[in-house]
Amino acid sequence: METGSIIVSKFRGKSTVTRCFSKYPLKLIVPNKACARAVDCAWIYSLTYGGGIVSGDSILCNFIVEDGCTAVLTTQASTKVFKSIGSKCSEQILEVRVGHEALLVVIPDPVTCFAAARYSQKQVFRVSSESNLLLVDWFSSGRYESGERWAFDSYRSTNNIYEDDEPLFLDTVLLKQGIGSSISQRMDDYQIIAMVVILGPKLGNLRKQIQENVKSFISSSFQVKLGTPMLKSKFSPTKPNFVASCSTFGPQVRNMIL
Repeated sequence: METGSIIVSKFRGKSTVTRCFSKYPLKLIVPNKACARAVDCAWIYSLTYGGGIVSGDSILCNFIVEDGCTAVLTTQASTKVFKSIGSKCSEQILEVRVGHEALLVVIPDPVTCFAAARYSQKQVFRVSSESNLLLVDWFSSGRYESGERWAFDSYRSTNNIYEDDEPLFLDTVLLKQGIGSSISQRMDDYQIIAMVVILGPKLGNLRKQIQENVKSFISSSFQVKLGTPMLKSKFSPTKPNFVASCSTFGPQVRNMIL
């Protein structure tokens, strides 16, 4: 059952939210002054009642960005997922259509799953060859300061992008407590997993800049400088605090995943 619906259309030459519907447990907020008046962009904030997603909650939101419009979908704080009761799993589904020469930026705060939480989210984006999308999908180890570190039962995130109804990008991340090793053991000391998708002609400069930044980071982090004296007996590889990689996808080399 649909719990939210958003349509962004052109009204008097500006990107405007012309439909905004939400009901428990989802709440959608459209602020009047999220950006400068001269900026053509509609901002939408997504949040939940009670400060988080409760065990068994099911959220389904439909989002349409019409031709030539620009919209940002974000949050006010991290999406908290409370512990599951019994075998219940909380879920969140986002169905999006991005029009011709439209731009959608999805930049939420990270998902934070509490101990014993079970969470599943699926985001489906339908675009054209001239659509533009910036998607950030990330989650943390949990309430680290409270001693909870990768203590949730399961986390699943699926992101599918279809261009003219043909599969362009299909991705699923699944973390689940297993027999023999916990998620914490497998994740070692890392606290965040993030994915960024950059798609469309309007984001070409951003894509190139990120590619250069990642290339520079990898070179400085992993390259052994020539001429540096090193004793084999004292050499041991060090684990980087931050790991990143990027690659292009799709028939045209203008889409990137980080």
